[in-house]
Amino acid sequence: MNKTRVILELGSGNDLHGGDYTKAALRAVQDALHHSSLSFIRSLGIDKGEIDVEVTIGVQKPELIDLEKVKASLPVGKVTVKAVKGGLDVPDPDNSDLAVIASAAIAVRVPLGN
Repeated sequence: MNKTRVILELGSGNDLHGGDYTKAALRAVQDALHHSSLSFIRSLGIDKGEIDVEVTIGVQKPELIDLEKVKASLPVGKVTVKAVKGGLDVPDPDNSDLAVIASAAIAVRVPLGN
């Protein structure tokens, strides 16, 4: 059965000290999640196991994100996570430090009748 995207939620997160891309990604996902309530799933009797949750994280070094940690942070659904080039790195050369800014997009797809 085809699934329809019913929500696209966006969020941003950061790690201000230490350049931890996973920490910034997790904060971006939590920011996006806290903008939404999927109450319609219960109201329409949709099985939570049938929900597809597609997460895309944008950071400057996507290969440094622990995708399994991000996946584990989502509460329901069949979750897929991918990391792409995006976000922003803000270096602090005076202190040998790096602030990382991540962007998250979470798309939720559910089966809907014709």
